[in-house]
Amino acid sequence: MTRETSTRAQRRGIVRRDLLKGAAAATATAALLSSVRAAFPAGAFAQASGPETSKVTLGFIALTDAAPLIIAKEKKLFDKHGITDASVNKQASWGTTRDNIVLGSAAGGIDGAHILTPLPYLISLGTVTPENKPVPMNILARLNYDCQAISVSKELMPTGARLDSAPLKEAFAKMKAAGKDPKCAMTFRGGTHDLWIRYWLAAGGIDPDRDVSTIVVPPPQMVANMKVGNMDAFCVGEPWNEQLVNQGIGYTACTTGEIWKNHPEKSLGMRADWVDKNPKAAQAVLSAVIEAQVWCDKMENKEEMSTILGKRQWFNVPPADIINRIKGDVNYGDGRSLKGTSLLMKFYAEHASYPFQSHELWFLTEDQRWGILPPDLDTKAIVAKVNREDLWRAAARNISAPAHGIPAGTSRGKETFFDGKVFDPDDPKAYLASLAIKKIA
Repeated sequence: MTRETSTRAQRRGIVRRDLLKGAAAATATAALLSSVRAAFPAGAFAQASGPETSKVTLGFIALTDAAPLIIAKEKKLFDKHGITDASVNKQASWGTTRDNIVLGSAAGGIDGAHILTPLPYLISLGTVTPENKPVPMNILARLNYDCQAISVSKELMPTGARLDSAPLKEAFAKMKAAGKDPKCAMTFRGGTHDLWIRYWLAAGGIDPDRDVSTIVVPPPQMVANMKVGNMDAFCVGEPWNEQLVNQGIGYTACTTGEIWKNHPEKSLGMRADWVDKNPKAAQAVLSAVIEAQVWCDKMENKEEMSTILGKRQWFNVPPADIINRIKGDVNYGDGRSLKGTSLLMKFYAEHASYPFQSHELWFLTEDQRWGILPPDLDTKAIVAKVNREDLWRAAARNISAPAHGIPAGTSRGKETFFDGKVFDPDDPKAYLASLAIKKIA
């Protein structure tokens, strides 16, 4: 054997010994990992990693209460929490939002959205879906309190209708006698704006199912439709009531915060199957949104927020149509003008981000009032399925969210409305019985 051959043989032996040592070490490591895994619950290792997916597709309507989603995108808060492929896509209407949620992102739709609080329930129950097929949804957070409004055409300004709608009763009756059908617009049957304008009308003795016609108009189309006389009053979120006043087309009769102070409005709703498949991603999305809500609440950020929302890809409106009411400055357009009120939109303050189950119970009770949901529906049971306040609390803990926004319980207790009516979440039937105008017996 030559010296070269001998050297090659020695090298092969060294390599073989190293491979054997490596195999033995790998076997030992695998055995160790196996024993460690056996000592922990299934999924413990996955939980130590980041979100199950870095992608989410969300929808929004051009309304100021979509700000938390838009700010989370603009400020890269989704990226911060591992959702590096977050899409926030404009929807044409709440009907479009519903359709895209039913589709889901796998079929070209969306995983969740900035949404009217009752809508995840109506979709989960199949009340508003094609062929009434239920598509289970979850509510992960509330997005805001207050800052919607009821607007009235300038032709009806002489009636003096404000928080009290009663002065419109005679005006509407005269319109009907003259062959004109009074129209009050809202954004989706059974949604928040529908319920606000119905409550306001009924409190003034006007039956929204008999004395007027309620019609559906997408939020961004409200002002244009009132300009051409297609409706006499409407309820929508900002910036459209402010824009109506700025253009001299009508006036704000009242803000919805005057109907019910610190009322819940929009929510972050997600398909339940997406949440079930991606629980850590759901918390990551929540963490980003809650951080954005805290940012939106700071008065020093209002100007920047108005500029961002006004951009072409978001609302495509002048920031001047946004800034005043998010600061609590309300020009009603009928001679009343208030500065620095508590009627500003709240995103985190006063527990605005937390999804109180008692609030969702009120929305379902009102949908029963107007015949949208059956009177025998077990509302508390469906709230327990749709509402995921547990995920909200987990996300709030993870980001050390400000304590003033984290409530102790799932109910805010009794709620009192401007007309003296009281909703007790422990006795919804008593609330229904107290209402004079309703569709159910």
